[in-house]
Formats: sequence, C-alpha cells, structure tokens
Amino acid sequence: MGDGNIIDVLARIYVDDLDAALPLYERLTGEASHLFRYGPMRLARIGVFLLVEHATPEARAHSATVNVRDIAQVVDAVTAAGGELMEGPAAGPNGERLIARHPDGNIVEYVEIVPPEGRP
Repeated sequence: MGDGNIIDVLARIYVDDLDAALPLYERLTGEASHLFRYGPMRLARIGVFLLVEHATPEARAHSATVNVRDIAQVVDAVTAAGGELMEGPAAGPNGERLIARHPDGNIVEYVEIVPPEGRP
C-alpha cells in the first residue's frame, strides 16, 4: 500500500467454527493461516482476511483491522482529527495495538507490525 504508515487492511470475518471456515479462506488466498488467541476469541489471519471465532460484542463493533508501521503516527492522526483512543496503545498478540473511534463514529483496530529485523 505504498510508503505511508498503513501496511494493509484486513477484512474481519466473524465465524461460528474457525476450523470449518479455514479451508475455504486458505484456498481463496493460496496462503496458510496464522492462528492466535486474544481473550476468549480464536483468530486466524489468512492473506487479507482476519477470521474471528467467539467474537465479543466489542470486537464485532470494529469495522477493520489496519496494520501499520508506527502506532504513534496513528495516535497523532486520530487525536488531531478529534477521534478517541478507546483502548491502548498496549501490547497485543501480534504487536502494539490500539482501538480508536474515528470522528465519523467508525471503530478501527490498529496493529503495529515490526519487521523481523526491527525498525529501520
């Protein structure tokens, strides 16, 4: 997605049975799934999809998961625009994360993805 702060945006898919849903999304993307847990939820990242099983009502309110290079830039942008930080930034299962309510009312999860070699 260019040289800006956003790396990619994940489509959130809420499922009743993660194991049953995985084969379709793995076949659609041609990629293996990355499984992890967050609270009561089981999740799988497969390409541009984020599958969520046992999603809490709070998680279902999130319109997207956005992977970024620098979470501090998100904090600055959201607060400067009049948005609200609802949760974080704090450590998450895949990196620093935060939940923000944008001024338009959308709730978005942001996750800082650090390259394996660390920050440039």
